Amino acid sequence: MQIKLISRCRTLLAGFGILVSATAPALAGTAAGSQVEPWAEALVSVSEFGPATRLLRYAGGWRLVNSGEMDSSQLAYWRLDETASGEFELWCAPEADTGCIRFIRLSGVEQEPIRPAARAWDTGGIYSIMVRSDNVPALYDQALKLGWWAESPPIRFQFGTSDLRNVVLTGPHGIHLAVYERITPDFTAFPVGRISQGFNSMRMVRDRPVARDFYRDMLGFDILFDSDREPAEPAFSNFGIPFNHTPQIVRAAAALQPELPGETGRIEVMQITGFTGHDHSDKASLPNLGIISVRYPVRDFAAYRESLKAKGIAFAYEAQDVVISGIGSVDLFAVRDPDGNLTEFYSAGE
Repeated sequence: MQIKLISRCRTLLAGFGILVSATAPALAGTAAGSQVEPWAEALVSVSEFGPATRLLRYAGGWRLVNSGEMDSSQLAYWRLDETASGEFELWCAPEADTGCIRFIRLSGVEQEPIRPAARAWDTGGIYSIMVRSDNVPALYDQALKLGWWAESPPIRFQFGTSDLRNVVLTGPHGIHLAVYERITPDFTAFPVGRISQGFNSMRMVRDRPVARDFYRDMLGFDILFDSDREPAEPAFSNFGIPFNHTPQIVRAAAALQPELPGETGRIEVMQITGFTGHDHSDKASLPNLGIISVRYPVRDFAAYRESLKAKGIAFAYEAQDVVISGIGSVDLFAVRDPDGNLTEFYSAGE
């Protein structure tokens, strides 16, 4: 029954110009073969916790599950100066212990925003963390009252067989929270509430096929969808693109995850063609401010690490026995995609 349902979904999505990968056996060297699990947390660098976390806390009912000083092994992993110190707060959605956000606040280092005064079509740096909501218009109103902003008012659109509402909320340091409400069909994969756990992260890229192929061929992820279709008529945009330009400004996107099927642990790459923006890839690291990475636990960590090295992937950061409160003492590494964005993988038991 599950195979028939997946096949039916692929047929329907293909009718909307969306290519979906076929399910294949998990092979050694692939993310699924090494048991890469959905990302457990996003790492976000802020100057103060309160302005960044108040939306999750007061509008979404998220809970603070851990906080304290960052261990020195973490600072060394990021190759920060010896003068650096850090604190963290780990926040998770109600009823969730994955798709969380770890906010970190560093001291003793110079910082700047990763994506200063950026627009959606600027590349480099992770653009957004994606969540779901049971009421996007109500959340939008709450966000404005709490001092957040938005790329546009909420919009409604069709994606495949789904009737959706969406708004991209903007917080401190240009941090974006992209919020989706699925009106029909009902969403039941995980609890939603006003702000759900994170399930995806968006990276704005210069070349969609190049970025897509990095995650598929180098990291071994499966393609969920790959689309370059746009409405023939003007439509309001969730990225602030002027109404009359939307038919000509092509937004081509691909979403991938370690293993299909599933509703979490995704990475999405989007190329916006028609507007030329800035590239911020040189700022996309700690100690700078904004969304730094998403972190994937890996059951067969050693095998996955070796498979990536065999493909010639250089690790931007790598360390052993790094103490991360709430996770434990882990080995981990980070890779950069062709647009300089970081993705981390850590040992989760073999």
